[in-house]
Amino acid sequence: MPKNKKNNLGLLKMEAPSELRFDLISGDWVVIATGRARRPETFKKEKREKEEVSKKLCPFCNINNQEEPTLIYSKGKKVLFKLGKEVPKNWTTVVIPNKYPAFVPYLKLEKKSENHLFQRMNAVGFHEVVITRDHKKSLAHMSISRVKEVIDVFQARFKEMANEKFVNYVSIFHNHGAEAGATITHPHSQIVTTPLIDSDLKKALVNSRNYLSKNKQCIYCRMMEWEKKNRERIVFENENFLAVCPFASKSAFEVIISPKKHLSYFEKITEKEKIHLAEALHIVLKKLYKGLNNPAYNFYLHTAPCDGNKHDYYHWHWTILPKTSTWAGFEIGTKIEISTIEPEKAAEFLRKQ
Repeated sequence: MPKNKKNNLGLLKMEAPSELRFDLISGDWVVIATGRARRPETFKKEKREKEEVSKKLCPFCNINNQEEPTLIYSKGKKVLFKLGKEVPKNWTTVVIPNKYPAFVPYLKLEKKSENHLFQRMNAVGFHEVVITRDHKKSLAHMSISRVKEVIDVFQARFKEMANEKFVNYVSIFHNHGAEAGATITHPHSQIVTTPLIDSDLKKALVNSRNYLSKNKQCIYCRMMEWEKKNRERIVFENENFLAVCPFASKSAFEVIISPKKHLSYFEKITEKEKIHLAEALHIVLKKLYKGLNNPAYNFYLHTAPCDGNKHDYYHWHWTILPKTSTWAGFEIGTKIEISTIEPEKAAEFLRKQ
């Protein structure tokens, strides 16, 4: 007997229809397309394009030819340096201004409008690059202490930048692989500050505040309670952090790393929490590398804005989005994303890696 039958309206009756899942935090729907379902193992077999660039030609290996650094670390310790001098040879992580910045520091934030219809402002902010020393070694292959050093740098630059009046949000992100937008193969992250708060975070802030007002509990804390009890979508857990494939995953193998305690401001992270975050980030990225054959991915931080308002209702976290598919007409036109594997199966697969 065929699995799919047409009823008298000519509609297919399928044994296992795809699911629409609602993300309570973002307010978005996503499609878990079981009709297109793939086995987790098939992602590992996909071919990855490798674009090798020699150290001689790599701009980040020739760090003294770049912009003056704003911060230098060597083996876990901040290095004192003088502008105009060469970067010390023992550097392990360095921060430099982006040569082609999207946002630039400026004394005044200027806003203009045309007939109240068309608004504009100058793109005031900082745009910096966080570079790790090894030309090929990604965070998945570094020691936990080196990953922790990168987190130290994120925190230090965040605190410094947030003091400026024209900074209302600090965006920290990492692109790995050409499909994820990495134009330079040498591992690096970026920090961009803006006078604006992006629309996705705005929605999350509003929904988090409304949920707390109605239910007297943080929505993220409530979700983590469920995940720890249910355990189907947990990828990794330690004393301070939980890594899960979210219920309404926007892409196959999406992972969110959240502090177990209710914490709103990433920049207030403690030394012990940084060690545990480094462990969680390192292990999850290593599982993705092993399980999906070094996929391209983006990871980014969502934390409370530094706009002078209180956002104690929010819960900061990191999101890792592997590039396992390409947006087509449906996704672009509807803003409804399609994932081809159930988060429960993705988490089970990653746990075994």
